[in-house]
Amino acid sequence: MPAPSPAPLRPHPLATAARVVMLSLVAVLTLITTKDVSQLRWIALLAVAGIPAVLVARHGVFGPLGRFAEVVIVCLAASEVASMALIDGTVGGGLGASAVLPYLSVPLTVSALQRRSREGVALLTVAAITLLVAGLITQTADGRQITQFGYLVVCAQWLILAALGTLAAGTLRRAMQSRGDGKPQPYAEATRLLTQLRSVARQLPGATLDPGGISEHLVEELRTVVRADRAAVLSASGGGRLVVLAQAGVDRVDWETTLDSDSAIADAWASQQPQTAARSQARSHRGGDVSALVVPLVAGVRTVGLVILEADVANAYPQSVMAEVDELTGPAALRLEAALLFDEVRSLATNEERQRLAREIHDGVAQELVMVGYGIDNALATLPEEAKETGEELRTLRGEVTRVITELRLSLFELRSEVDRHGGLAAAIAEYARTVGASAGLRVHYTLDESTARLPAATEAELLRIAQEAITNARKHAGATNLWVTCAVDPPYAQIEVSDDGQGIADQRPDGRYGLAIMAERAERIRGRLEIRPRHPSGTTVAVVLGTSTRRDSVRDSVTAPEGE
Repeated sequence: MPAPSPAPLRPHPLATAARVVMLSLVAVLTLITTKDVSQLRWIALLAVAGIPAVLVARHGVFGPLGRFAEVVIVCLAASEVASMALIDGTVGGGLGASAVLPYLSVPLTVSALQRRSREGVALLTVAAITLLVAGLITQTADGRQITQFGYLVVCAQWLILAALGTLAAGTLRRAMQSRGDGKPQPYAEATRLLTQLRSVARQLPGATLDPGGISEHLVEELRTVVRADRAAVLSASGGGRLVVLAQAGVDRVDWETTLDSDSAIADAWASQQPQTAARSQARSHRGGDVSALVVPLVAGVRTVGLVILEADVANAYPQSVMAEVDELTGPAALRLEAALLFDEVRSLATNEERQRLAREIHDGVAQELVMVGYGIDNALATLPEEAKETGEELRTLRGEVTRVITELRLSLFELRSEVDRHGGLAAAIAEYARTVGASAGLRVHYTLDESTARLPAATEAELLRIAQEAITNARKHAGATNLWVTCAVDPPYAQIEVSDDGQGIADQRPDGRYGLAIMAERAERIRGRLEIRPRHPSGTTVAVVLGTSTRRDSVRDSVTAPEGE
């Protein structure tokens, strides 16, 4: 079966209408200018030349030939009409040429819309040469040449207008192309990039796209080539602050994390150039000889993080050492940017899905259960007094419906809970524990110890979900009366503990153990460790810990829930 002819070879109604309108306009102007009906022969020639340009506009040979023929005929007609107008004496030769030259815009615009930029330039060149040559060889009846200044000026004006029209048509074509097929260009580009990201994520192991793991590896590499008694990798977070992705050293360091301070950290971030200093970039440093080197991690034109190296000696980082550091930090910047972008995309997708589920539960199952509860209330109100047994069953059913609605409301609150960029992780956990404790009749005891520095947003989100699951397990399965919630955050270290005085983990139902498995997966995702241990004399303690340090161990010992309460 032969293939159908392609759509571009068929005449376009708008193109045909544009040529008819322009031919009519040029014919009227020619008659007004020359008052000679015989001059309409040029209009007839233009109509004939436009036939291939209309019927086979995109043909590789006949389309361009038709447009070149139109340009040549227009220019010759302009020269003769100018000559006739000059003989008649009613108007000047230049104004006579203006009667026909507007038609130049038709073939030039078609070339631009068809992305034939070279053809458009060639058409303009042919038009200029034809107008000039025709003017030189055309003479009046008494031998006077009409190549007067006015004629040349008018021809130049129309050529410039035609060129501008061609540029406008090309711009319009590009704008239409960006919106073609109902698929806006930004969305098409986003689809392409997300598809590539999905392919990369499937090919690489999970740790490869982990910002913390990449940062720790970079610190280890740097400490093998240069002296660094303290080292850290910092990245940006919300609110114009920095978060510590990884650090190494004998003791924990309270690094400067504000970008508006007078420090080498702020200077390196702003200038994208390495900075050296003779003082520590830590707020908790005791003093003494210090050499500090702050190297920005720049991917393309964007600063994605900082590497801080400090040695307790003077002049530890000369130019030769800085060159070695630069060789390692350059490739690491690109890896870290990819990991941070992947983390952000994953967090946005997860948050959007949680919000969608919350909306569906609220507008669907929750509303239907409320209506079921109202129906049971109505049945109880109209039940005869002698049907006591039925009434008791309905009241039991009403209580179960109320319990399920309460569970759904708590689930909705959990789905919608997020770590506020200003409030912090401890505030989000405390709010959730307070709400759950009030609904379940639990007595909640808080111990909150959170520094001004922040963890990465993705890490805070995972810690919040682990704390929520631990609190939910205690409420649902432990049968406890007291709940102890401990939140100690000192980036990059953190420890969240949830203890109860219930029946213990050995007697929990299978769905409670499933919740523990989910918590373990979340802890592994952020390179933390989950600890589940019995609490004496009764109950369970669930803890998630990020990092280790002497200070963190002392804080944990001081804030652990009392064992005998």
